[in-house]
Amino acid sequence: MARCDKCGNDYAHTFTITKDDGTKGTFDSFECAAEAMAPRCAHCGVTVLGHGVDAGSRTYCCSHCARVTTGAQIHDSVSV
Repeated sequence: MARCDKCGNDYAHTFTITKDDGTKGTFDSFECAAEAMAPRCAHCGVTVLGHGVDAGSRTYCCSHCARVTTGAQIHDSVSV
């Protein structure tokens, strides 16, 4: 059995994720994988599980956080 890199659980059904930059991790759940590998919003620190918003070289959870931090004139895609 393999051990989860995040929580240390020794589990028979672990899986490995490899990011484009070569970073690898072995996990026992998607929760542990997201906590360990997903980007964090550069403004509020929330785990970015969706597409997020890129402004410059940083990732944000939403356009609000990107605007507050960078002044970028971007908006979420919404229909009113």
